[in-house]
Amino acid sequence: MHYSSMLPEVIKLADEAGTRVLHIYQSDFKVSYKEDESPITAADVASHEIIIKGLRTISRDIPILSEEGAQSPWEERKHWRRFWLVDPIDGTKEFTQRTGEFTVNIALIEDGEPVMGVVTAPALKEAFWGIKGEGAHKRDRTGRVHRIYVAEPPATKRVVASKNHMNDETRNFIRALGPHKTIQAGSSLKFCRIAEGHADLYPRIGPTSEWDTAAAHAVLVAAGGDVRKLDGEPLRYGKEDVLNPHFIAAGNWYF
Repeated sequence: MHYSSMLPEVIKLADEAGTRVLHIYQSDFKVSYKEDESPITAADVASHEIIIKGLRTISRDIPILSEEGAQSPWEERKHWRRFWLVDPIDGTKEFTQRTGEFTVNIALIEDGEPVMGVVTAPALKEAFWGIKGEGAHKRDRTGRVHRIYVAEPPATKRVVASKNHMNDETRNFIRALGPHKTIQAGSSLKFCRIAEGHADLYPRIGPTSEWDTAAAHAVLVAAGGDVRKLDGEPLRYGKEDVLNPHFIAAGNWYF
């Protein structure tokens, strides 16, 4: 499949969803809570609807799994060799706290691997995208697009983490690294900061779901990094349980 031919349309779609999300973000929105007590807003729903409609236009034959959509049963999903994996807003807590560090995530999964990903941060006016084997790019707040790469690791590692998800296991892991600097980032931007060379390592010893990580995982791999489970095996997608195991995202130097 020629992913590069679809990429401009996917970026345009993510931008369209982001524009709608930002409009709601700047309004007096209300916050509701799902059964798992995670927050949801009208922006999550609006972004989901825009992305699903757009992806069905781009590729009618590729199924879609979205955090905010009705989940297809495993008996159906287990036969999906290729599918779209969508998080209409990653970092809803960041959205509701108005930090700006939330993202719109669209990934294409093939044989368990994220082969294309688009991540936009509407409030920060940033966007990232990548295709396996073809490189990764960033569009900055001025609209300039440039190629991005993971950094060569400095003596003092720059570890990216989140205030909302720091726990004792993560603190202990970071401490064991030795000399380091901690950089705060929300949502899937943690992967993107590594992809653009502004951070070196992101340990996630806590719960995430496949849609939280897939798009930014694709960007990081395209920029020369990787994401692996704590046992060194690759982080895979399209499992019966959509929860991810614990993982580490970094430049390939770590693995």
